[in-house]
Amino acid sequence: MKDKLDIFIKAVNPGYTIDGVSNVGEMIEISRGGDSDEMILLAGLIIDYTNSSGNRSVLLEIPEHTYLAGESILLRLASSPESELAATTYGKTMAFKAKGLRLVYEEEVIDEVCWDSSEGCEKEFKSKEPTVLVRGEDKTWLHMPVSEYELKYEPESVVVIKPEVEEEKTIPQCRDLAFSEILSYYSESQSEQFIEIHNVGTEEVKLDGCSLKYKNKLHPLEGTVGAKGYFVRYLTDFTVAKDPSKVGVVELVDTDGVTVDVLEYSHGQKKGTSYAFIGYDDGDEMWERTYAITPGFENRYQEYRSCEAGKVINPETGNCVKVEEEVEKVCKEGYYLNEETGRCNKVPAENTGTVYALEPEVYEEKSSFVGVTAVLIVVTAALVYVIYEFRHEIKKKIGGFRFFKRR
Repeated sequence: MKDKLDIFIKAVNPGYTIDGVSNVGEMIEISRGGDSDEMILLAGLIIDYTNSSGNRSVLLEIPEHTYLAGESILLRLASSPESELAATTYGKTMAFKAKGLRLVYEEEVIDEVCWDSSEGCEKEFKSKEPTVLVRGEDKTWLHMPVSEYELKYEPESVVVIKPEVEEEKTIPQCRDLAFSEILSYYSESQSEQFIEIHNVGTEEVKLDGCSLKYKNKLHPLEGTVGAKGYFVRYLTDFTVAKDPSKVGVVELVDTDGVTVDVLEYSHGQKKGTSYAFIGYDDGDEMWERTYAITPGFENRYQEYRSCEAGKVINPETGNCVKVEEEVEKVCKEGYYLNEETGRCNKVPAENTGTVYALEPEVYEEKSSFVGVTAVLIVVTAALVYVIYEFRHEIKKKIGGFRFFKRR
């Protein structure tokens, strides 16, 4: 049978967000390789996908009795707006950057392609340039604008031929649902665990017949989800790993058995947090561990826990610490506060007023008066001494001046 499985990946589109609608155009096209028009048995063919982090997951496993009757087979994401225009669907979305999409048959890789601009891979997709990665006639890959590529959707390209009468086809009803939040790390009771599902469509969805799949066991859903609304399934009848050592996987399965969405949560879950979808980044889903737990409502990212009054978060440890109040420092008399050091310094003896305020001082100028008086006393004493020493000479010159007569 292996020699008849002559097929290859023809085109890939990871899908884009257009007018607020996500995953528009996401698809995988697989074509037959030879010139023969005979039907090719696809049973056992596995299509797997490896994201940019290296995590591999199975997108689709072709069931028994399935044949490729036409030239090609078109696969689309189950939640894509164009999912009805496909031979079959898969449940997990592809990103703008990925390490590989493979066709595996009987544990042998028969074709593959990757797009992350690393060696041996094609360049990654760009959100502002919607393209389809297409394999040309010479088997080389090129990015072609979406508007220029013509998809080959053939409704009868895939047929299922069973030896017994085929059962009536179940009508799918949960295609517009997607996982949006999970709380696994409970505080006291396992009943705190929940999984939140978001209805991205514009119509109400009945959940009866749809189910959650965990560790190969199905757990039924019931009720309804309004348009753009949220549904919370508390895990009262089963539990998921509190903090898995490996990636924990939960699937959303439609009434017809098709996996609509896949939720993967990793090791590192913490008490008081949930793991929530918070948007897209260049086509990649962004999931974060958040302290804002919002079952039944739009998700909100909160990096740190909320602290009680009087405490704040220490970003380095993630713990709440007390707030230290600032007290204004006052220096004692004769000292001033140095604003650069925060210390009290002594006011300098010679104060210019730039450091410590000057107070005016009123005083009398006595120094000049004292100096003049001292000079006058010295001069008078000297004059008296000179007159006394030279009194006879002075008497002769002046004559009979009475002041110098002997008594």
